[in-house]
Amino acid sequence: MKTEENKNKSRYTQESKDSMVKLVTESREPISKIAADVGINKKTLYGWVMKEKSSQIQLDKAIEQTLQEETKQLKKQLALVTQERDILKKAVAYFAKETL
Repeated sequence: MKTEENKNKSRYTQESKDSMVKLVTESREPISKIAADVGINKKTLYGWVMKEKSSQIQLDKAIEQTLQEETKQLKKQLALVTQERDILKKAVAYFAKETL
């Protein structure tokens, strides 16, 4: 009979889970065939794959948000620098008139 501690322990290391998920994502074979080939339940393998996809989606969203924030900041900086440049152009033109 399984104890509570044994129920929480996984039969598979994170490394083996990762390698099986990688096998699924890089292969054109169905999950059920890959699961049968490596000797695990297809629902277990499917769960690992879905968990990985979910993690990747969250990572992609975080990266996208970071890029949007950086783009917004860079646009503000560009607007400021453009404004400063235009002011300097006007100042140069003004002082050039006075020296002539």
